[in-house]
Amino acid sequence: MAIFDVIPPSPALAQLTADHGVQTKAYTVDVTSISSLKAGFEAFKADFGGKLDILVACAGVNKNVELLDTTEEDFDRLFGVNCKGVYFTAQLAAKQMIENGTKSGSIILVASMASYIAIRSQRSSAYCGTKGAVKAMVAPMAAEMNKYGVRVNSVSPGYVRTEMTAPFPHLLESWKDEIMLGRVAEPDDIKGACVFLASDASKYCTGTDIVVDGGVTKW
Repeated sequence: MAIFDVIPPSPALAQLTADHGVQTKAYTVDVTSISSLKAGFEAFKADFGGKLDILVACAGVNKNVELLDTTEEDFDRLFGVNCKGVYFTAQLAAKQMIENGTKSGSIILVASMASYIAIRSQRSSAYCGTKGAVKAMVAPMAAEMNKYGVRVNSVSPGYVRTEMTAPFPHLLESWKDEIMLGRVAEPDDIKGACVFLASDASKYCTGTDIVVDGGVTKW
């Protein structure tokens, strides 16, 4: 298991090796930089022998800003991480999978319920646009990658308690009223969909999106 990020990894990553004996490594990678991404994949190839079958591309940032106040800098940062970063991570992973000769590759992009609806509690038109772009790229990617034995799908989470949202308890509390299940998701609530798409249980699924939002988009 390899992680690309601009921040140090959680101690839980090393614990995976201790508990389960799996190889793990974290790489400092800026997904908005193609050269940084390429260097990350080259380092991964050297460390893991190029063995890549599964990718989860989940880099993302948000900013609560009105449409009329969104600057070019805001827009470029959001699209740089959420869209460009995801796209080229998927591209480079796909190339590695093809080189590796995998016949059961799975690329999973993390979109968002924001690709379906406006977010009531935040002003996030640019963010919604980035996630709409991620969801839209899945089907054509899947069509192109099919001949290589690589499936491409996406997951669209709803409101999730993460390191990015935890510092805003007032938002977490307010979101509960929008959620059919009445609670904000934990990361483990999203994990199941990713595991499903990564495994052979989903071998007949490609080009699709799985919404895991506790019913927000249906209520």
